[in-house]
Formats: sequence, structure tokens, C-alpha cells
Amino acid sequence: MNKINGFKREIKFLARDRIIWLWLALVFCLSSAAVGFGLAEIAVQNKTIEQLIQADKTDRALQHSKKSDWGSAAYYGLHLTYDAPSDFAFAALGMRDTQPWKHRLKMLALEGQVYERDVGNPSVAILGRFDFAFFAAFVFPLVLMVLLYDLRAHERSAGRINLIEATVAQPRLFWLQRASIRTLAVLLCLIVPLIIGGLVAGASALKLVLACLAVIAYGVFWGLVCFWFSAWRKQGQLILISLIALWVMTAVLIPSAARLAIDRAVPVPDGADILMLQRETVNDAWDLPRKMTMDAFFERHPQWADYQPVESSFEWQWYYAFQQVGDQRAEPLSMAYREGRKRRAELATWLSVFAPPSLLEQTLQALANTDAHASLEYEERVRAFHAELRAFYYPLFFRNVAFDRELLEDLPNFDVH
Repeated sequence: MNKINGFKREIKFLARDRIIWLWLALVFCLSSAAVGFGLAEIAVQNKTIEQLIQADKTDRALQHSKKSDWGSAAYYGLHLTYDAPSDFAFAALGMRDTQPWKHRLKMLALEGQVYERDVGNPSVAILGRFDFAFFAAFVFPLVLMVLLYDLRAHERSAGRINLIEATVAQPRLFWLQRASIRTLAVLLCLIVPLIIGGLVAGASALKLVLACLAVIAYGVFWGLVCFWFSAWRKQGQLILISLIALWVMTAVLIPSAARLAIDRAVPVPDGADILMLQRETVNDAWDLPRKMTMDAFFERHPQWADYQPVESSFEWQWYYAFQQVGDQRAEPLSMAYREGRKRRAELATWLSVFAPPSLLEQTLQALANTDAHASLEYEERVRAFHAELRAFYYPLFFRNVAFDRELLEDLPNFDVH
């Protein structure tokens, strides 16, 4: 009963503190803004995908209607691939800001296409968007520090702390109740906009619950840290500086050091080197004897070695063969690049345990399917689809099948899941 009365007392005390109400309103407004920005960005992405799907079908049908051979039909036919945002992506945009989530593929060499992305705002690329994950992970702890750092120092400087502790049966419980109420109030202002945004976006209840639990656990962690620091018999300014120093260490220094350590421990080829090698191979093929290109192609695809070449200065079989050879030459670098990125992402996940802000952000991104693993998974689906396109066209090329526009209706479709 005494504990319940203590909580009631602290709630009434908080309700009369206008400064705390100002901070709570600020948290609620900023959280709402972060959720709103996320919803708006996802709405734009969904609209873009919807428009591209329709344009893709119309454009490909138009191009195919003008062609009379398999080579030109494959060359001019573009195929849309995309990674649709999940129902929780509004809360954590993650890698969707820096990695491509849509392509229009041709039957050309893949390595020159898979890493292409739209040119975005450079400031967004550096700083990232202001989404809920960023606000909850990096800004929210600072508000808690402001509300809890002088929990006792203020009363001590005013000369009231001895009187307050003398009038309560358990002083430590009293301060814990006050800290708990403030932490709970800030968490409520932080989470309510997330829940509303989830309902608007149609997010699954499980993802919302898991996200709320992660944010609550994060808030409890920082609340306990602030409570422990506030017990110091030091001036409030020194306590606040110490808390901010801890925040800088966990939010900036440790993640930066971890990133540098991971980059050194797991070197990866430069993406530009992959692209350059592939393009040099393709460009050089125009000047090489055709047999050299075809031999390199047949080494990987012996089933087409008995095709009947066309006696002319140009043939589509040769053209698409050296596109394939370009990818084959770049394959070792490409594999090392992908495996390195995957390994770096795994290490970053493990090391985020030592940096709670990064841990929460990565947790929310994982729930939203916007983390590095989701980006790599989409890239693998793009590669698989491009391989399906080649598997569709190669028999038509190398068996010299007569052109039949109706067969193009059997073109593979990209797996969006």
C-alpha cells in the first residue's frame, strides 16, 4: 500500500511540474514527427513501386512488339525488380536510404547493373533520415538524462534533501519511484506515436509488441544508469556531463571504433574495381578473336558448345556470351565483396552489444527488414532473377529457335518475396 501511495504521490508531483510537461510534449512531438516522416517516405516508395510496375509492363510490351529477333527483344526489354517496404519499415528506414531497393534489369552483364541506384540527397546519405529508430536510439536517452540527472542534486543544493529523506520510510525507494515515474512518462510519449503509426501502416501486432518491448528495455536501461549517476554526491552539472560523456562513448565512439576494427578485420574489394573489371572485359571483347570469348563462355556453359554460329560481323550469341564472360571475370571479386559485407554485418550485430544505441537501432531495423541482411537478401534475389532471364533466352539463342513473340509471355517473373 505504501508503495502504491508513493507512486500516486509522484504522479501528482509530476503533473504539477510544467518543465517536465514541456519535455514530455517535446518528446511526443518529435516522436510523432519521426513516425510521420517514416510513413511519408514509405508512402512515396510504395507509390513509386506501383507506378514502376505499370510502366514496366507497358514499356516491355511496347518494345517486344517492335522486335523481330530474340537478341534485340532481350536487349531492349527491361525487367523491374524491387524490394517492397515491410509494414514496419516506417519506423526504421535503415539501409533503404543507402542501398538500392529497385532495379530495371537488362540481359547485359549483371555486375554493371546490380549496384546502380538513384542519386539521392548527399546530406541524407551522410546523416540518414530522421526516423523513429534514430530518435529512440540516440535522442531519447538525452531527454532522460535531462530529467533525471539532478534528481537528488537539485534537492541537495536547495538544502531539502535531508528533510525529504527524513519524512519517508525508505529514501532509496522514494527516489526510485520518482525516477520510475519520469522514465515511464517519457517512454509513454515515445511509444504512443509508434503504436499509432503502426496502426496506420497496418503493421503486424507481433512486430509492434516486439518493438515496444525493445524500446521499453532500452528506456529502463538508461533510466537505471541515470538513477545510479544521480546518487552521486556531486554537483548536478558534473553528473550531467558524466552522463553525456557516457552517451558519447556508447553512441559515437564505440560504434566508430567498432566500424574501423571491422573494416580492418574484414577487408572487402572496392565496388568500383568490380565494375571496372567487368566493363573492361566487355569492352575488350569487341577487339578479341571471337573464339576466345566463346571458349571462355563454353567453359561455364558446355551445353551450348555445339551451336551453329552465324557467318557475319555480329551475332547476338557472341554479344551475350561476352556479357556473361564479363560477369565471370568479375565473379571472384564480386563473391569476396558480398561475403565481406555479410561478415561485416554479422560482426556489427555482435559488437552492438557494447553500444546500446546501435543495438536498439539494429533491432528495430531487423524488425522492419531494412537492415544489411535484408539488403543482401534482395541482391541475391536480383541475381537469381537475372540468372532465370539468361536461362530463358540462352536456349532460344543457341538453338537458333525461330522468333515467336508469344513465347515472350513465358518470361520469368521477379520473386518479390
